[in-house]
Amino acid sequence: MEAKAIAKGLRIPARKARLVVDLVRGKSVEEADTILRNINKEAARLTIKVLTSAVANAENNLGLDKTKLYVKEAYVNEGQTLKRMKFGSRGHVDPIKKRTSHITIVVSDEK
Repeated sequence: MEAKAIAKGLRIPARKARLVVDLVRGKSVEEADTILRNINKEAARLTIKVLTSAVANAENNLGLDKTKLYVKEAYVNEGQTLKRMKFGSRGHVDPIKKRTSHITIVVSDEK
């Protein structure tokens, strides 16, 4: 059985978040949690929240044991892009794209 958690609209580019999420894919939940807690990146802090939520969903909704869970799927999709303008000299305008992402983690007890 598998449980899933999604965090949408996180204010971090998907390109940066994928570097962190790729480290925990296929690992046990305890090992993934240890890896994420030792990475000094904002994406790691956000991924810990999603992983904790997925484990809580597995324990409370499906009655699974936390020690037997592993990260079956972990991926990051691009979210909405907030478009802003930065004004420069002589009336010049540069676009600023503030990118967002969606982090999805699926945990399972069977390999």
